[in-house]
Amino acid sequence: MTLTVGDLRLMQGLAQRVTAARPDLVNSDASFGELAWNWGKGHTAEGASWRHRLWFSGAELVAWGWAQLPRRLHRTDGSVKDVTGAYLAYQVHPDHAALTDEVIAWYDTTADGLERTVLPGAADSPGLRSWAAHGYEADPAESWSQLNERDLADVDRPELPAGFRFRAASEAGPSAAVQAHVDAWAPTSYTDSSYEGLRRAPGYRGDLHVLVEAPDGTMACSAIMWLDEPNATVEFEPVGTHPGYRRRGLARALLLHGMHLARAAGARHATVACMGSPTQARDLYYGVGFRELSRDVPLVKVS
Repeated sequence: MTLTVGDLRLMQGLAQRVTAARPDLVNSDASFGELAWNWGKGHTAEGASWRHRLWFSGAELVAWGWAQLPRRLHRTDGSVKDVTGAYLAYQVHPDHAALTDEVIAWYDTTADGLERTVLPGAADSPGLRSWAAHGYEADPAESWSQLNERDLADVDRPELPAGFRFRAASEAGPSAAVQAHVDAWAPTSYTDSSYEGLRRAPGYRGDLHVLVEAPDGTMACSAIMWLDEPNATVEFEPVGTHPGYRRRGLARALLLHGMHLARAAGARHATVACMGSPTQARDLYYGVGFRELSRDVPLVKVS
């Protein structure tokens, strides 16, 4: 069954409710912005390998699972990456924690015979016990990630080097927005069609997709912000810098610029995720006022 925009909106709605109640229990890839980002960039090329299930209490969504099965990714440098295992993004509302066992059972059936990975939150003690009871163990091959937060009450003014300027994707255009991401993350499977899908994702705003343009016209840095209006919070995902323009303070300036834009749009709070190791991204985010909110616990089950 196709993971539709309607399904995605329901999943984002659960993310918003969990964010309002227990933000530390929002799983990796289960936040309002991560859901939009992952669906938008991947549903055209990878959607055939996706499986999902939704659990309801009455008319209200209270849990979901999104399994990503083996697939082949064609990357911008001409290489091919074969993903041979399965990965699960999921969320269970804390008032319905017992459903975690049903989510796990569904995942084990859906990905039977495959190596299976998942990223539950470290604060979800009942959930971690459920995963362990089903045979999942710490994944030594996977680095943990953390979600960072800050309020937007007092944000420094951004400063760019001479000749650089801020742009918005809504006025710079699709080609510039795509090239900025490809340059920062190469090799990547991100393409023009990925961006077209992203623009269809609920929550995407071209005015909150920001870039830094270098004097030679290169889009040297970019970030997308996802505004969760009911919670007055904005999420940066992704943030990337062209390798030829790193260590010039561009990402710092872009984050600060983005926070000012988000505050003008109604946000009072911001989040951004990073890997626990290496620490360069974490140092960048700490340098503009973010601090750890939560972290995940990579788990694996080998069939």
